[in-house]
Amino acid sequence: MARSCPALLIAAPASGQGKTTVTAALARLHARQGKRVRVFKCGPDFLDPMILARASGAPVYQLDLWMVGEARSRRLLWEAAGEADLILIEGVMGLFDGSPSAADLARHFGVPVLAVINGAAMAQTFGALAVGLATYQPGLPFAGVLGNRVGSQRHSDLIRASLPDWIRWYGSLPRSAEVELPSRHLGLVQAEELADLDARLDAAADALAASASVELPPAVSFAAPDEEGIEPWLAGVRIGVARDTSFAFLYQANLDLLQRLGAELVFFSPLIDAALPEVGSLYLPGGYPELHLQALAANRAMAEAIRAHHRAGKPILAECGGMLYLLEALTDAAGESAELLGLIPGRATLQKRLAALALQEAPLPEGSLRGHTFHHSLLDSPVEPLVRGLCPNDKPVAEAVFRIGRLTASYIHFYLPSNPRAAAELFRP
Repeated sequence: MARSCPALLIAAPASGQGKTTVTAALARLHARQGKRVRVFKCGPDFLDPMILARASGAPVYQLDLWMVGEARSRRLLWEAAGEADLILIEGVMGLFDGSPSAADLARHFGVPVLAVINGAAMAQTFGALAVGLATYQPGLPFAGVLGNRVGSQRHSDLIRASLPDWIRWYGSLPRSAEVELPSRHLGLVQAEELADLDARLDAAADALAASASVELPPAVSFAAPDEEGIEPWLAGVRIGVARDTSFAFLYQANLDLLQRLGAELVFFSPLIDAALPEVGSLYLPGGYPELHLQALAANRAMAEAIRAHHRAGKPILAECGGMLYLLEALTDAAGESAELLGLIPGRATLQKRLAALALQEAPLPEGSLRGHTFHHSLLDSPVEPLVRGLCPNDKPVAEAVFRIGRLTASYIHFYLPSNPRAAAELFRP
């Protein structure tokens, strides 16, 4: 049976317009009013969901017609509609950028678009951008616009007056350091690193409440999904999952899947723990090992514990930053180096410019897994890859997947629900 819930997809003309700030402000505003808010992120991202989860008080999941798939995306929305008063989806890049784009997702599920436009250096042209976003592609459900980084009430009035009557005004956010979310080379600073995050979210929510009506958008109907068949292929398996400020790039859907497969998850910190928990498999996700090089290198007890786990023939899945941790050495963007675990021959060096950004599908012997890659480091390793990733958008990105014993490592962040059986085989002792 279909379920209905008010919903918005928050998009923008380009990256850097403030989509996450606006989505978080809307989530916090309605959550403070006692509404149950569920937030999703369009496309592959780890940092934005951390902020959005804090704003809404609920876990944040990815939606993507390719990586997550239409069926799984439909199920996630249908499940959310059964428990929420409001569904918010943060878009990715510009509204029409990429394939599939945020606009593709909005059209496919009938979710109206709220366009965020950075009005910092414009006045009446704001209206032209709004009309262009609303009408560029036929059949796009369009809710209205919100002005971000507005300089004053007079400025807000100017850009609002530029809109035709048929485009709804959702208000504005000021250009203010108290509202903006700081970032670094891979995106926003992690939520747990921002001591004043709640104050920023509350300030943004207050600004929205003061500038426009906060009534809910119209309800969207989400069709019932097909049943999912998940077997307990990991029953009785304990998986150690690295999770701290060095290793935090985890899809909540990955953790959920491993538990649905029957695994018990035990979290540990390579930064501060001296020993591994009693586990049969290890999951080392991506993150920021380059920001904690010396601390990771100094924790020799943990390094030896992971080496012993590998020598015992137990499974390890290492993604991006998790893979860098297993190299012989890593050099950060400032030129500082440290010797690390040495389970994978080779070295990596951080650079200031982006090295790779693309969707990937890895044809592993266990079955194909989808995911994405996004990194600033360059890897030099003599190890011959087991396979290389394939990009559905024909980008010249084919990330290596290494296999050394039961260790599988790659720059690819895998979306494990894309193939539950293959995911289970990677972790099964």
